[in-house]
Amino acid sequence: MSQDSTTSKISENRTDSQSPATSTVSRQAVLTVALLSLFAVSPVAAQTGAVCSAEKLPSMIEGFFQLTTGLGIVGLAVVWQADSLIEMFTLNSEQKKGLKRHKRSAMKSAVILLVLGPLYTVAGSMMSLPLADCVNLTPW
Repeated sequence: MSQDSTTSKISENRTDSQSPATSTVSRQAVLTVALLSLFAVSPVAAQTGAVCSAEKLPSMIEGFFQLTTGLGIVGLAVVWQADSLIEMFTLNSEQKKGLKRHKRSAMKSAVILLVLGPLYTVAGSMMSLPLADCVNLTPW
């Protein structure tokens, strides 16, 4: 008998012998999670947001987001200008294609950076997330 067939028979025997125990454990785990979510999540959902109740924390979060967005825009401008300058002195077409790809990826990153804050603010208020109620993440 080959080793592959012996291994498959052993694994079949293990699967057959462990199947009822595994399904019982998984059913118990699902039941436990369901019961805990019914009783443990309700008090947490009823609490007010710790971020909103803090005195200066919402304004600090807004300022941090505006600062990082501003730095991202400045970074985009620096990368764009540097790539354009290097592109003027590059003769190889492959290098020019690589620089254009780099400029496109920098632009995509900046667009994501600009869209992420307002998207969270709008989607968070629609889903009634506590942070979206007291923090405005639009950079302008």
